[in-house]
Formats: sequence, structure tokens, C-alpha cells
Amino acid sequence: MQRLILPLPGNETFASALAGHCGAELGRLEARRFPDGESYVRLHADPSGKAVDLVCTLSRPDDQFLRLAFAADAARSLGAAEVNLVAPYLCYMRQDKRFHDGEGITSLSFARLVSSIFDSLLTADPHLHRHPSLSSLYTIPTATLQSSPLLADWIRAHVERPLIIGPDEESEQWAGSIAARIGAPHAVLRKTRHGDRSVEISAPDLSAWQAHTPVLVDDIASSGTTLAMAARKLAEQHMRKPECVIVHALFADGAWDTLEPLFSRIASTDSVAHPSNRIPLAGLFADALTRKLRDARPGPVNNADKEKIPA
Repeated sequence: MQRLILPLPGNETFASALAGHCGAELGRLEARRFPDGESYVRLHADPSGKAVDLVCTLSRPDDQFLRLAFAADAARSLGAAEVNLVAPYLCYMRQDKRFHDGEGITSLSFARLVSSIFDSLLTADPHLHRHPSLSSLYTIPTATLQSSPLLADWIRAHVERPLIIGPDEESEQWAGSIAARIGAPHAVLRKTRHGDRSVEISAPDLSAWQAHTPVLVDDIASSGTTLAMAARKLAEQHMRKPECVIVHALFADGAWDTLEPLFSRIASTDSVAHPSNRIPLAGLFADALTRKLRDARPGPVNNADKEKIPA
């Protein structure tokens, strides 16, 4: 089946690389606002009979999602054989339980919306925490792509004698797999979170690795609080100025200005467009688009399933 790649505004560079990797047609999507704030979308390509892949990283979802839904509906009504969402960064994974009375579990709400609009979802390294996989949230086929091999290969090529460091206990397996791929040692810090911006970090004794270059690896840099505190803990032990390698470069609310002086270099994937992008993901997504989705059998979420999800 012929593929048509359609980027939402701001996603053109990623979509162009993706289309090049998988030999797909690259279309254009026009989006603007009417004077009253309503959205206008127009597809500058013929989707009839094609697998349409809408490319939209969801780092600013509230500003993007409605026109994304309109574009998907337009493609379907114009005869697309299927409409897929390619979201290098997937939002609304944070609120995965009801922490306080009356809260919405937005990870579930957003999954229901996406599942009602698209035929499948491809994303990289979603921030799964209490949910074991995307298939426990989404009722459409999903592919969860792992960027850690690409991060490991970049570190091997650009960092001399790396010491891979995970910022918290949850990163143990991830940091360990990166280190194992390149034959490097690794360590993990301990994190205690007291709130969105209140974090306490403790580090083990790293004196045995003084001759190595610390490389902090993380999946998301948003507020930057954890990474900043981790960098300062390394400085207290007189380690070399660290490198930082992350998947999703969100850098909200001045986080970049805080973090940049603390690291010798910050490298991110291009899942979210940012000057720190050094590790391209288009090839990874192209491979997934040209084979059957790995997670192809999620069933509808029934009431019994919903009761099993922490609330």
C-alpha cells in the first residue's frame, strides 16, 4: 500500500526525513486560524486509497490536538485506507492515577481520544510508569520504539571513557542497557520527589570513576530540576564536567538556560525540535512503518479492565 506522510505545521523536517527513509510520498498540510480562533485545515495531497501517516510531536498538545483530529478526519473522509499517528513524543502520560479526589486520569482520557480517531500509533520511549505498556491504555495497535541503542551509539562515537549515570532508580535498567551496549560502567542516583519542582538527589561514591566522563541519560528533560541537581552532585565529587543525553527535549520554563552551563554538552533526539538535537529518529520510525506494528492485538478496554487500572 502506498504511504502518504503528512506533517502538522512544525513537523516538516522530521516528516521529510521519514518519507525519505521509507520511500513514501510527502504531502503538505495547511493549518491556520479564523479570526474567531477556530481552526482551518486543508490537505495538499490526495489520500485516497493510501496509508496516511500524520506526523505530529505532541510536546504542546493543547495547542495542536484539535487540528490534528480535524486533519485525520479529513484524510479519512477523502478516502484514506488508514490513518496513523506518528508522534515522536507522546504527551499525557504523567497523570496515570488519581492522586487527589476529583482529579481526571488524563492518560486514559487522552488515550481514548486518540484511539477513537486513529488506526494506529507510533511513538518513541513513552513515559510509562504505572502502566505496563501502551496497549493497557490504547485500544488501537501501538508501536513503542526504543531509542536507547541510538543514544548508546552516539555516546560511543562522541564521548571518551563514558560513565553512564541514571538520574534515579527507575532508570537503572535503561542506563544499564546503554552502558552494556558500549561496554561502559554505569551508576544510578537516588531521587526523592516532593513535588513538581521539589526534588532531592543523592549520589553514590563515584571516586573510582574519576578518570571517566559522566554522561547523565534521561528520557525527558522538562523542568530540568532533576538533571540540574544531579549535575551539581557530580561537581561535589569533583567529577569531570558531565555530558547529558536525553530522548525528549521539552525544556519548559527556562530549563535550557539553567541546564546549559552545568554540562559540557547536551544532546537530544529530534523527537522534539530543539537546538540540542543531535540524534535523528526518522530511520527508527521508518523501520516501524515498513513492518507490521509490534503491538497489534490490543482489545477494547472493558469495565473490568478499567477497574484494574489504579485510580
